[in-house]
Amino acid sequence: MNSNSEKKQTVIIAGGGTGGHIYPGVAVARAVEVLHPELEVHFVGSTGGLEETIVPREGFPLHTVSVGRLHSSVGRWTQIKTLIKMPLAFWSAWKILRQLKPVAVLGVGGFASGPVLLIASLLGYRTLIWEPNAFPGWTNRILAKRVDECLVVFKEAGQHLRARKLTASGVPVRSVMVPAPRLAHPGFFRILIFGGSQGARFINNLVVESLQLGGWIEGVEVVHQTGPADFAKIKAAYAGIDEKCFQVFEYLHDMDKRFAWADLVICRSGASTVAEVCACEKAAIFIPLPTAADDHQTKNAQVLAAKNAALVCRQSELSAQSFRETIARFRDNPELTKNMEENVKQFQFPNAAEEITRRLLAGAKA
Repeated sequence: MNSNSEKKQTVIIAGGGTGGHIYPGVAVARAVEVLHPELEVHFVGSTGGLEETIVPREGFPLHTVSVGRLHSSVGRWTQIKTLIKMPLAFWSAWKILRQLKPVAVLGVGGFASGPVLLIASLLGYRTLIWEPNAFPGWTNRILAKRVDECLVVFKEAGQHLRARKLTASGVPVRSVMVPAPRLAHPGFFRILIFGGSQGARFINNLVVESLQLGGWIEGVEVVHQTGPADFAKIKAAYAGIDEKCFQVFEYLHDMDKRFAWADLVICRSGASTVAEVCACEKAAIFIPLPTAADDHQTKNAQVLAAKNAALVCRQSELSAQSFRETIARFRDNPELTKNMEENVKQFQFPNAAEEITRRLLAGAKA
């Protein structure tokens, strides 16, 4: 932490739990550092969350509150435990806010966002919600009428938020995630497959089953990120196939280069993933996680599909056969890919982090 941190005013970014919440928050924090070097950014996350690893590594102070999930998708016992812990979460949030006295508080989603934003609004701090999904989560729907402003990525989200002020925003993405000239690869159709940092078992199994059917691997190169749990199994499934054409990884640390390499991306449709697909101008097959809260991944993907900027395939409707046929359709019809690449441009917000920072600090008390 900066040795002069006690002399600096602070901004709080609250939330976490998944990379889809944390990394956009980090992007905003970086923008604050550039636009307002006189301010110091502090994160507030949940105890045991992924933010405990990522945020310190990114060089920002992290404070934690103990809070769990309340959504109907979790079990009743989990909800009860969360309710029991809630008073302590509110008390922890109050102590952090009184200690830091922030000029503004931004909620980016995740377990800690709710208690911190609620207490901050009651204490009179400037508060903003950033809602990345087409269908807002339960917490943001409740808090929308209490905070000063709601920033939405998809205009469809505004229909579900009774906000004092609603502003269009984008998803802050890593600065390296930009359109890049596709690397030359005459005669090959290149596919990037991934399911987030932990992988996606359904997608992994689907690929294995389709490999057994054959009929789509001719003229194709694949990079497949499996996550750690399925890596050995998927690696074995690719045995006997040219390793130059089919590469398997537990995790990819150079996603910007992988996006630049690909003709087609096959992935889930969390908000950050969708934003990176848009930022890199890629054709995509989205396979939404059906258990995502409020089915928000399907709703995210459908917004792009309505503009012919992506293809949505529900898990319940996918088989190895239909998956194989879908890939072959993209491989054999270059215009399909090119049209999606063009249509997805309308969903780009290249300066999202800077714009969110400006909204966050507009009218903030110095």
